[in-house]
Amino acid sequence: MPLVTRRLRDPDINPCLLESDASARCMDENNYDGERCSTYFLKYKNCRKFWNSIMIQRRQNGVKPPMPTAAERDEILGAMGKMPY
Repeated sequence: MPLVTRRLRDPDINPCLLESDASARCMDENNYDGERCSTYFLKYKNCRKFWNSIMIQRRQNGVKPPMPTAAERDEILGAMGKMPY
């Protein structure tokens, strides 16, 4: 598997892996009719926005690495009580 593909499939690097997979699966099931999958696209977009804002905050605060690991993300989402996206 190419390095880029491995990085995109790594849950520690890609926080929106589930949303990405769901939108791709929807496209496959609906013969690539984007209108039928708009809900999945919106969830993915909101996921990326949310984790990007977290990453920006962590950079500003000097926290390394800027993207929380999968375990840290689970703790963050657990503390919020619900999915923010």
